[in-house]
Amino acid sequence: MKISIHEDQILENEKHWEEKPLLREIYREFHLLIAANLSRNPGGIIVELGSGIGNIKEVIPDCVRTDLFPNPWIDQVENAYALSFEDESVSDLILFDVFHHLRYPGAALQEFRRVLKEGGHVIIFDPCISLLGWLIYGVFHQEPIGYFQPIEWFPPAGWFPAEMTYYAAQGNATRIFVGNGFKRSLHGWKQKTLVRSAAISYVASGGYSHKQLYPRSALPLMKALDALCDTIPFLFATRMLVVLEKSSD
Repeated sequence: MKISIHEDQILENEKHWEEKPLLREIYREFHLLIAANLSRNPGGIIVELGSGIGNIKEVIPDCVRTDLFPNPWIDQVENAYALSFEDESVSDLILFDVFHHLRYPGAALQEFRRVLKEGGHVIIFDPCISLLGWLIYGVFHQEPIGYFQPIEWFPPAGWFPAEMTYYAAQGNATRIFVGNGFKRSLHGWKQKTLVRSAAISYVASGGYSHKQLYPRSALPLMKALDALCDTIPFLFATRMLVVLEKSSD
């Protein structure tokens, strides 16, 4: 599996996480937003795919953290295209900065439907491409936006999940969930929530890989700026939350 770049990023992120208390505070708010959108379907397991450094556990302690590689903070190794969970055993699947790494989103969503209980949620937190998003992700982020590249909904015949290679297209969530271009492809899913956020407080924090541009004490002011810019998402949105509910339609 030629995706060692993913593991390298995780180890680098762990280092920055410990060094930046502002980043930890902002991520906690992201995780609280995700927690507020859980279905909490009785008897189901909450699972995060691609957990990275596993920090979601601080807000959702009963979440099963998974990734492609074993690490001390990961509960189990999972492949989004071939999950080990039983049919209809999962209440919620969380994908934080994972959806844009799915080369074949249709195949992944098909597998998600298998393991989710009826009414279960797929919660996607991913980059959002607006005018500001183009600038941030196009200039300051190493992963491609891929906005004008074709999206391969399903893999070619003969493909196996174990053959995964590294893939990134940060524009995919925006292309699929904003507007109606992929509405037919999402048959069997109800899009319950779409929130596009400026998240300038996050962008200016430098995230994991860039320099922090403001002190932690200025976070309330930055959040006020976020609230103002949130009113014009096509200009300023850099983050998006999507909640899909498994339906029988």
